[in-house]
Amino acid sequence: MNPKRSSVIKLSLMFCVLVSMSWASATSASEEEAKPELAQYKQTTLELYVTAAEAYEKWQAAPDTIKVLDVRTLEEYIFVGHATMSQNIPLYYQTDGWNVERGRYNMQPNPDFVSQVKQIASPDETLLVMCRSGGRGAMAVNQLAEAGFSQVYNIVDGMEGDAVDDPESVFQGQRLKNGWKNSGLPWTYNIDPERLPLTATVGVSHDSE
Repeated sequence: MNPKRSSVIKLSLMFCVLVSMSWASATSASEEEAKPELAQYKQTTLELYVTAAEAYEKWQAAPDTIKVLDVRTLEEYIFVGHATMSQNIPLYYQTDGWNVERGRYNMQPNPDFVSQVKQIASPDETLLVMCRSGGRGAMAVNQLAEAGFSQVYNIVDGMEGDAVDDPESVFQGQRLKNGWKNSGLPWTYNIDPERLPLTATVGVSHDSE
C-alpha cells in the first residue's frame, strides 16, 4: 500500500475514534444532567433508595424476608389507603391542634417508633419504608440507621407521589405524578388488624337495636 495513503487512512481512523469518544462523553454528560436530583429532604444517611415500582419488585422477589413499613399516621393508612402487604408504625401522630400558619393539624413524634419497629424486624433485615411522598420516610430511615439498622430503603415517591407542578393543569398541586397508588401497584382500604400500629386498640362496636 502507498505509504502516504496508509498515513491518511490511519489519521482518518484516529479522527473517527476521537469523534466517537467525544460523542459518547457528551451523551453521558447529557444523560447525567437529565437525571433528576433527589430532593435533600428525601435523602438518608444509608443512601438506599427505591421508587415505589422498584420497591414492589424487590418485595415480590423475597416476600418472606423483606418488609414494607408504612410510617404515615394511622388516619392516612386507613383513609388514604395502603399497600396490601405493609405494616403501619407511625413516625408521627396527628394531634387535634390546628396549625393556622401551616394550614394543617399539628403532629407529634412517636417516641416508641424504633422500639416498635424492632418488634417486627431485626437490624439486619431489609425494610422498605414508605410515607406520603418520601420526606417522613427519610426521617424514619435515619432514625433506624442510628439504631443499627443497615438495610433500610426509602421509597422516594411514597404512597401518594409527588405533586403536579403545572399551573395550566386542573390537577395542579395534586399528588398524581408517581407513588405507589399512581403506579398500578396493589393497595387497599381494607384493614388487617395484624398490620395496624402495635399500640392500636382494635375492638368491635355494636349498634343498639
